[in-house]
Amino acid sequence: MAKKEIVPTTKSGIMAALAEAGGVSKKQAVAMYDRLIDLAVKGAKQEEKGYMLPALGKVKLVKRPARTGRNPMTGETIKIKAKKVVKVVACKALKDAVLG
Repeated sequence: MAKKEIVPTTKSGIMAALAEAGGVSKKQAVAMYDRLIDLAVKGAKQEEKGYMLPALGKVKLVKRPARTGRNPMTGETIKIKAKKVVKVVACKALKDAVLG
C-alpha cells in the first residue's frame, strides 16, 4: 500500500512546500505568497470584476442587501443591515479535481 502524501495545512508548512517545489528559499516563498495575497485583496476590492486565481477560484467583494431575520433564542423578528462580504467562488477546474 502506497503512503499518502502529507498535505501541509499551516502557513509555515505551505511555505516550506512552496520553497522546495520552486527551488527557492523559504523567505522568497513567503514574499511571493504575500504578494499573491496582496494582489487578491486589491483585485477583490474591484466590486464588478473581483480577482481570478487560475485553477483555484475568484475572490470578490459582494454587497448583501438588508433583510429581515429571526433571533433563534426568542423567535423575535430582527432587521439585518446591508453589508459587504468577501466571497471566494471555486472555479470549475477545482471543483472537478476535488469532487471527481
